[in-house]
Amino acid sequence: MVQFNSTAHPLRHVVILGHPAENSFNHAIADQYCTAVRACGQEAVLRDLYALDFDPRLRATHRPGAIGNHLTSDVSRELGFLREADVVVFVYPLWFGMPPAIIKGYVDRVLGAALTPDSIVRNIPDAVLDGRTFATFSTSATTRAWLEEQGQWVALQHAFDRYLLSIFGMQDGGHTHFEAVVEHLDPQYAREMLDRVEQSARKLCSTLSAARHALTAREAMGAFAIPE
Repeated sequence: MVQFNSTAHPLRHVVILGHPAENSFNHAIADQYCTAVRACGQEAVLRDLYALDFDPRLRATHRPGAIGNHLTSDVSRELGFLREADVVVFVYPLWFGMPPAIIKGYVDRVLGAALTPDSIVRNIPDAVLDGRTFATFSTSATTRAWLEEQGQWVALQHAFDRYLLSIFGMQDGGHTHFEAVVEHLDPQYAREMLDRVEQSARKLCSTLSAARHALTAREAMGAFAIPE
């Protein structure tokens, strides 16, 4: 079931971007997504991890469950954004078949801040992310067919997408992948891909808006229910 941070506030999308080049196509994807979300009357917050100089290294003393473990200021700040989010979106390139280290570090340090091995085994929902919608936009210089031949696409789906959805209790908002993204992209091809980003964003906004409306309607009906 999709859960919302509050029906009293606009729907919020937190976009986590993991690409070091400011003029990258990944940046264009993140910008297009945020623009489409805002055009739908919802909120979009962009977290550019490289611009933030986010440290992806999980220290021994900061592991969940570690004695004396405490949240650092950067992790606390990111968790604050995630607590207010209805949608969490990852945008990243595939490097050697997997997301960049800075994205994996965000998972290790932020998403997994309170998730211990015991809670995973016992299937205890994550307090921050449970019921949130999780979507991904990724790019690769190679084709998806080549990634599938190498077994990298299946590995990514199992080790990253499905696993994260499962252990954090998030809802699947889809994974959109763009292949053959290289320097000097054909403008028409780039435009077509960005159009897909906009369409995906608008569809997700519509789905979430409908789900919130249905929840609000149920709550209203419950308030007027006649006791037996």
